[in-house]
Amino acid sequence: MNIFRTVRASALAASALVVMVGLSACTGAGGGDTGGVTTLTLATVNNPQMKDMEELKANFEKDNPDIKVNFIQMEENDLRNAVTKDVATQGGQYDIVTVGAYEVPLWQQNGWLTNLSTYADADSAYEVSDFFDPIRTAVSVDGDMYAIPFYGESSMLMYNKQILADAGLTVPANPTWQEIADLAKQVNTPEHAGICLRGKPGWGEGAASLTTVVNTFGGAWFDKDWTAQVDQPGFRDALTFYADTLAAAGKADPVSAGFTECLNLFSQGKAAFWYDATSAAGSLESPDLSTVVGNVGYVAAPVVETASSGWLWSWNLAVPNTSTKKDAAWKFINWATNKDYANLVGTELGWSRVPPGSRLSTYDIPEYKEAAAAFADITKESILGVDPAQPGVNPQPWVGIQYVTIPEWQDLGNQASQIFADVYAGRETVDGALAKVQILAQKAGDAQK
Repeated sequence: MNIFRTVRASALAASALVVMVGLSACTGAGGGDTGGVTTLTLATVNNPQMKDMEELKANFEKDNPDIKVNFIQMEENDLRNAVTKDVATQGGQYDIVTVGAYEVPLWQQNGWLTNLSTYADADSAYEVSDFFDPIRTAVSVDGDMYAIPFYGESSMLMYNKQILADAGLTVPANPTWQEIADLAKQVNTPEHAGICLRGKPGWGEGAASLTTVVNTFGGAWFDKDWTAQVDQPGFRDALTFYADTLAAAGKADPVSAGFTECLNLFSQGKAAFWYDATSAAGSLESPDLSTVVGNVGYVAAPVVETASSGWLWSWNLAVPNTSTKKDAAWKFINWATNKDYANLVGTELGWSRVPPGSRLSTYDIPEYKEAAAAFADITKESILGVDPAQPGVNPQPWVGIQYVTIPEWQDLGNQASQIFADVYAGRETVDGALAKVQILAQKAGDAQK
């Protein structure tokens, strides 16, 4: 892979960052070291688990009075743009960044990330072997970890048991997408949506969710020779199904719906079904965050032609090579990702809110097993049961489920998801959208040949 092409593609993808976000990040990152105190700047997505981390950081700072941690929380799309722009240009604003499984292998090839195995392997108590193997593998290159998993996830279907019971309907344990669409239409009312699906533009938002549906419908972004397949029947069937389901049973204004918006809707009892990350369950079962505690059913991600259709993802903590505070950064990462952190979250915030899907030992904690009884097993099974090498019907030349592991994907996924959003909003036809995205995809595919 041409390193200069990779940098250029990533930098171009980041250029869409709104100036205001960049300015706010600069303001937040402006903490200099004073009085012998090292200030770390951490850029992170504003998901519930990261908000909990910030809430608990006082525990770390109490034990490490010479280190302060400044959090900069952003929405997923803004975070990805800001961090990509910073590392690609060697800006050096951040000491710790939250990155996904997609970025790690590509950024490591560019020399943008610190090898954290140097630190982790030096501490036998840290127990690297305790991480879920698929999650650890996704952030490793040649056996070395260039990011540390904070939490891992697959995807699953969640449903409001009361709404379904009131309608006299039963949800299959291993449903098909056609079954779920039919059920969602039956329970769609002015009071609550039949289903919440991500329609928000962004490759990690709407494109990720749709891609898992494409996979199980027999479609793909590319064939094994990097020829784009967006205008082929499998992809067309999936997009048509997705758009029709949103129109018939989705929330109003589906283009505004990403992970956070669907979480808020479902947790307040305003949606009957929600297809999304397994990591959402902890928030849904927290009395402080949800009104549907104990009233949620969890089943495997719906399928069509494949045996499974869940994704594989992790949010991870990494240290850009530009940071001059690597030792201090590792101390914080160690604190936030070691085995003891689960107990801290459980005792101070509630056991359902423990970051899932990263450490196997979490699933042996009696309090967590009790609090997460409704979703722990399906989370674990979903993560271990997916096949990132071939998640769809046909072979693919990359490893990844809800994304394509090439540097061009960030730009392709963002543009494609905006075009697909136009379909959901009624501004574009399925065929028109597929024709546009096919051209974009083929350019990305040609760069791999």
